[in-house]
Amino acid sequence: MAGIEAWPSPDAPGGLFVGKAWLSALEASGSVGDGTGWLPMPLYTGEGVAACPVYLKDHSYGEYVFDWAWAEAYQRAGLDYYPKLVVASPFTPIAGPRFLGDAKQRVALIAALEELQDEGDIASAHVLFPAEDEAQTLAERGWLLRDGVQFHWFNRGYRDFDDFLDTLSRDKRKKIRQERRRVMDAGITVRVKGGHATTSADWAFFAACYRNTYREHRSHPYLNLAFFEKLGRALPEAVRLVVAERDGKPIAASWFLVDKERLYGRYWGALEHVDCLHFELCYYAGIELAVAEGLAVFEGGAQGEHKLARGFEPVFTRSTHRIADPRFAGAIAAWLHHERAGIAAYHAECLAHRAYRATE
Repeated sequence: MAGIEAWPSPDAPGGLFVGKAWLSALEASGSVGDGTGWLPMPLYTGEGVAACPVYLKDHSYGEYVFDWAWAEAYQRAGLDYYPKLVVASPFTPIAGPRFLGDAKQRVALIAALEELQDEGDIASAHVLFPAEDEAQTLAERGWLLRDGVQFHWFNRGYRDFDDFLDTLSRDKRKKIRQERRRVMDAGITVRVKGGHATTSADWAFFAACYRNTYREHRSHPYLNLAFFEKLGRALPEAVRLVVAERDGKPIAASWFLVDKERLYGRYWGALEHVDCLHFELCYYAGIELAVAEGLAVFEGGAQGEHKLARGFEPVFTRSTHRIADPRFAGAIAAWLHHERAGIAAYHAECLAHRAYRATE
């Protein structure tokens, strides 16, 4: 990435996913760049003290904000939707800062992004999972606002996992205990390794698990072993690798990252099937980590209504979109208006089905 040495280091929640270590690991490993459909075009202002991670894209994979229908509408009209500009942390549906600088620099970066779109005659620009204040600034400049829903777990000062369970309704509490018991009865033990303790063998095993998850879903993995190794070396203090073993042999793993107040569940995989092991490694181990480390929020990743039964709660996410063609801009704005009402109703329905007792 040009000028990466001067890249800002955002300290806000989610900031590590647009920080120097994360973005440079993506590029150095070849996870983004030529041949991936993610061409880095970072914007800078203030002599490098403010920056914005911009990518020129020729597809919509790896974004977690789905605009395939928009692309199809352009195609039916005989117009090109791609390439498009995307401001995001690639493959990472985590909200956080996207315009790295103070308020004045943020406006300058947004103006530069709009100029890049206009001068390049690019059909659309998208800012995915921005911080809330950034989304509002973009909306005030005429960008279209789109809502989504994720499921996060909130630490209410729990002493331990059982303390958390005591706040759930009886049936949800019973279900979680049964799921954890199935894993234990299968002879599985779980251990957590911090980044400083991970080895090359750990990363090779995790990368194999990660690839297997994509293989089972008949998909192609976005990341590779080189990325995990490079990030593990660059951000060891942020890494938590959770490994499931049977008879001393690793069979599955999940990968988390932490900042000052949040735990982020990213990827998992298993080399053999064990009933409920996904829930154990991706959710229950994460909750235990958040409690043990005093973290306020555990973000379990995109989508997943099944998280509700396990103590997660719905939260809104945002994305913003600038559509060059006024005809499509108007049509998409009308569609987003109706979608927003549906998302609000969905959020309210999810709230009504939280796992917590009625007194919560």
